[in-house]
Amino acid sequence: MAFFRSVSFSEPLPAITGAGVVLRMPVASDYAEWAALREQSRVFLTPWEPTWPVDDLTRSAFRRRLKRYAEDQRNDLAYAFLIFRSGDNALVGGLTLANIRRGVAQTGSIGYWVGQPFARMGYMTAAVRTLIPFCFGPLRLHRLEAACIPTNAASVGLLEKSGFKREGYARGYLCINGAWQDHLLYARLKDDRD
Repeated sequence: MAFFRSVSFSEPLPAITGAGVVLRMPVASDYAEWAALREQSRVFLTPWEPTWPVDDLTRSAFRRRLKRYAEDQRNDLAYAFLIFRSGDNALVGGLTLANIRRGVAQTGSIGYWVGQPFARMGYMTAAVRTLIPFCFGPLRLHRLEAACIPTNAASVGLLEKSGFKREGYARGYLCINGAWQDHLLYARLKDDRD
């Protein structure tokens, strides 16, 4: 049945343009701007992310990251994007669709980060809203999932503004900042309205 087949993008994806943002796959030349924004935002991001490896911001670690992203895309397992502001092409954050499950599930999970200088300016909401049609269109997914720590009010607001519905609570769901954290579980279906 064609409905259950995987999608394959062996070539780099074209950029996806939304309201004030452009999503595109990271490339080697993004390293300096990516590393600078991540370093500048380290304290801001630490409470919401897995513990960073010691070499996380090195050029070699970035190259390994790019190789993994390309392999995951080729295998239809995940799609990673950097988020750029439309007006001046400034890097504002990142967004990943991962854990893609085909067959009867046709689902994937989104994760995201925004640099501290760009937080609470609407860029991540615009990026998530830009990603949704790509997921339900070319990728032929039926369901998008997301999870966030209950105290992350910004993430809760982002998901709810983007049409995600709260579906549950998972105890010790992900290891964030070195500790197993409870998470709120959200999902959006292809036929859901904003």
